[in-house]
Amino acid sequence: MGDLSQRLTAVDDPRDERGLRHEIGTVLATALCALLCGSRSLRAIGQWAANTPHHTRARPGCRVTDPELGVRTAPSTSTIRRVLPACAPASVAALSRPEAADTLAIDGKTLRGAATADQAAAHVLAALDAGGRIAAQVPVAGKTSEITAVQDLLGPLDIGGASVTADALHTQRTTARYLAEQRGADYVLTVKRNQPTLFDKVRRLPWAQAPTGDTDRHRAHGRAETRTVKALSIEGLGFPHAVQAVRIRRHVMDLRTGKVSWTCAYAVTSLEAEQAGAARLGALVRGHRAIEALHHVRDTTFAEDACKVRSAHGPANLAALRSLAALLLSALARPTIPDAIRWVSYACFTRPLDLIGIA
Repeated sequence: MGDLSQRLTAVDDPRDERGLRHEIGTVLATALCALLCGSRSLRAIGQWAANTPHHTRARPGCRVTDPELGVRTAPSTSTIRRVLPACAPASVAALSRPEAADTLAIDGKTLRGAATADQAAAHVLAALDAGGRIAAQVPVAGKTSEITAVQDLLGPLDIGGASVTADALHTQRTTARYLAEQRGADYVLTVKRNQPTLFDKVRRLPWAQAPTGDTDRHRAHGRAETRTVKALSIEGLGFPHAVQAVRIRRHVMDLRTGKVSWTCAYAVTSLEAEQAGAARLGALVRGHRAIEALHHVRDTTFAEDACKVRSAHGPANLAALRSLAALLLSALARPTIPDAIRWVSYACFTRPLDLIGIA
């Protein structure tokens, strides 16, 4: 993320060049810094900017209005309200794009606060790499679905040789063919009852005779979890390019109550057994939860579903900036994201802000 400053300034500016007081990178960097400090709306971003000390305003490049005293003026709330919704979503989402990605997790999210009586809530589809960076994000247009948006999402990315994971919604023949035939990528797709024939075939495979390929034990959040993974090479499933099926059984015990629950999940993949055994496939399925965890952070920490921004590209652009903020906060290695937010908030008002990669 060392080139974040350059990426911010490279975002296409939707405004007329005449009369500009703040560069596009300054406006976006100010909004990002405000999110890092816990701001949850455009109004809160503007209030944060208006109340920051001058040494903090220097990092996003706020303009100097009094050179002798070193006074800097931050973008106003009205400027922020105009600029963020007008920026192209693809350019804002690209702020954290990795140069290359070996794995990508695809998932969509509804931005519920953007709904009105006459307007459906905005919806975005994103791809997350293994490092927690948003590789791409696109708005899903009304009266369409995530399925049709996959090609728009992955089109600009170099995904040759990458492994793409997705939930059961995307277990579609067209998606599998697009990834394997047109893009040279592999897939790991969850299989559920929305594909009843495929689900029944995978569920009836001889799992009892298959050896356990990997076992993983984990304790966190008051739960003890054991995951066992089995993989079978397959033929005749009738799903494009599927060469292995995966079964993951989860045994979860609540450490407080002792209550035990079992779940069983299935997936199909175009990865040959020589490319990915049970342990690798289990890790890919487990890694897909990272994008779901990111959505949870945006809801609980940044109150995304409560945000009422709904004009133009505002919902999608704020979602992309929240994802970037979550990545930067995670890199601070604080116990929790809220702890990191409090630490950054304190730093903004006590010393120059050189801790988030905006230089």
